[in-house]
Amino acid sequence: MIRPLARIVRLALGAALSVAAVAQAGAAGSLAYPVAARGTVTDTYFGTTVADPYRSLEDVDSPDTKAWIAAENRLTRSFIDAIPQRTAIRNRLRRIWNYEKIGVPTHAGRYYFTYRNSGLQAQSVLYVSRSRNNLGHVLIDPNLLSKDGTVALGGTGTTLDGKYVAYATQSAGSDWQTWHVRDVATGRDLADRIDWSKFSGASWRSDDSGFYYARFDAPKAGTNILKAAVANHKLYFHKLGTPQSADRLVFARPDHPDWFVGGAVTDDGRWLLITANAGTDPHTFVFVQDLQGAGAPVQPLFPKGDAAWGFAANDGPTMYFFSDLGAPRGRLVSVDVNAPQRLHEIVPQGADAMGSVQLDNDEFYIDFLHDAHTIIHRYSKSGTLLGDVTLPGIGTSAAPTSGQRRDRYTFYSFSSFAVPGATYLYDTKTHRSTLFRRSKIAFDPTKYVTEQTFATSKDGTRVPIFVTYKKGFVKDGSAPTILYGYGGFDIPITPSFSITNAVWLELGGVYASVVLRGGSEYGEDWHRAGMLAKKQNVFDDYVAAAQLLIDQKYTSTRRLVAKGESNGGLLVGAAITQRPDLFGAALPGVGVMDMLRFQKFTSGAAWTSEYGSADASADQFATLYRYSPYQNIKVGTAYPATLVSTADHDDRVFPGHSFKFAAALQHAQEAPGPVLITIETNAGHGGGKPTDKVINEIADEYAFLVKVLSFDPTL
Repeated sequence: MIRPLARIVRLALGAALSVAAVAQAGAAGSLAYPVAARGTVTDTYFGTTVADPYRSLEDVDSPDTKAWIAAENRLTRSFIDAIPQRTAIRNRLRRIWNYEKIGVPTHAGRYYFTYRNSGLQAQSVLYVSRSRNNLGHVLIDPNLLSKDGTVALGGTGTTLDGKYVAYATQSAGSDWQTWHVRDVATGRDLADRIDWSKFSGASWRSDDSGFYYARFDAPKAGTNILKAAVANHKLYFHKLGTPQSADRLVFARPDHPDWFVGGAVTDDGRWLLITANAGTDPHTFVFVQDLQGAGAPVQPLFPKGDAAWGFAANDGPTMYFFSDLGAPRGRLVSVDVNAPQRLHEIVPQGADAMGSVQLDNDEFYIDFLHDAHTIIHRYSKSGTLLGDVTLPGIGTSAAPTSGQRRDRYTFYSFSSFAVPGATYLYDTKTHRSTLFRRSKIAFDPTKYVTEQTFATSKDGTRVPIFVTYKKGFVKDGSAPTILYGYGGFDIPITPSFSITNAVWLELGGVYASVVLRGGSEYGEDWHRAGMLAKKQNVFDDYVAAAQLLIDQKYTSTRRLVAKGESNGGLLVGAAITQRPDLFGAALPGVGVMDMLRFQKFTSGAAWTSEYGSADASADQFATLYRYSPYQNIKVGTAYPATLVSTADHDDRVFPGHSFKFAAALQHAQEAPGPVLITIETNAGHGGGKPTDKVINEIADEYAFLVKVLSFDPTL
């Protein structure tokens, strides 16, 4: 452990912001934190008055906040840059990162489309080829769109014949998308441009005349588009060669401003499937429009929003859907568009949670999660189990697909915690898999092993944990260990390879990933057991996993790291405010930290279906208030050494969350461990972040852990 630091120095000059200098002198020195003014703002919720002393930091554009950000970044840099091992860690990250990464090909018409990164490119590049066996040539290189590599591809939609690709660009990590259209044969863009799109794909009509996409209304002049709340998502049709102002509104529900909408054209070009979700709730409203005749109305298919409906394929008017209606672990059903009230069950609910469904050459391929790792079964169209797709081991994959239903050869990827991802070619006639492509990486996975163990949560629930470590590892409680978790929004956390985790293992660390309630690893019941009034279950599961790692001597409190991002950042914030004694360090990234005000910014209102809202009812307020990290920081408490991270262009989780949390934690900290925050510029929630920014961010985190956990990395 690092030797005790002197009491944190707090400087305040009246009500003004004070930017303190760094006064670090090694382990025996002290940190002088930049002090944001503590205001007197309060809010009253159902008779309870709640203080919000750092409300001013929500004004991210104010001179005081900008000065605080600059000072905090200087403090963090001075601390981390003084750690001798940081350069070696960064160099090792760059060395491992510098390998060719090639994605799974997709097929459209005469072409195969594949993403590739040569190694350290800021953004991956889209290639196109006439053959699946080679990459062909560059079609879209986002690295040419900005000098600093901060413009990323945000999604693509390809015509069935492969003639055109609609592609979205996103700048500086923002969720806002700008759509363009590229002619595949010439490699040139058409004049078409679509603005103010967000959370959308692009789905073309079969005649290549145009595509469907979702957008919000253009913000009013002077609006801070990175902070302002969004509502009233709408589905439009863009006719190729016309201005956006001429786009036709296809679907909007002003009576449901919280709905997110999307549209997809079936492979036969006959139907437009329109889906809507209330915020992030997986329950789906489904509508259908017949595209065969002009002016056909949009008709309800599943209009109740009482279950998840995931479209898989269709045969004429017969539609195949994944659904959890009456089956929380999922089932495969069919429905006739002309008689939607009658469902036909094809594959019933089983013991494992159903994932993606693909229909290839008249056979269904369905992936399932068995204790949070993938298995893939193959079924006839009548629902008879035909066999399995044999995977290389315990890891993560998905049902094989090529992008076109009648292709004989399809693809799937496979990876696990210690095994880099590889692409496999699957023959739908012989049902055999062959290794198609595996990148060469300067990391030897055979030196490491992953085991699965189970913790018992506070209420007796069995909670899976994947633990990865080097062969020969001795459980003596001394190993620095990262415990990663997410636990929310129906998102499964499964074994997958990460370069950053590989380097952590090389440094001598143990990596543990816990399967928390709130995800979809065991179906919708598992998800709902970790949301709304039951959100505390997620934190209890995480604490139980941490305690198991300590009790079984994988690690000890002084060497245990809480790590998570976004909803996982909330998890870390709640864990260290509820059990600060359990962790030696914490890495909360882009977290939702103020649970009383999250719904007031960006897309936060969409999360009320998952979290509830402090404005909605006394019960929901009470639930959120009990665990909200920002409100539960207590002055004079010994908190773990903490490195908070966020970004100035994060328009998903407003960076004010992290600003307020870090300022409050610095003010309250009683322990010698430092509390620092890094605020990345020209970056967002994480998607599309340039490679060099990611490497530097991880190097900072690992150097921080080397320092505060006092261990010697194996470099």
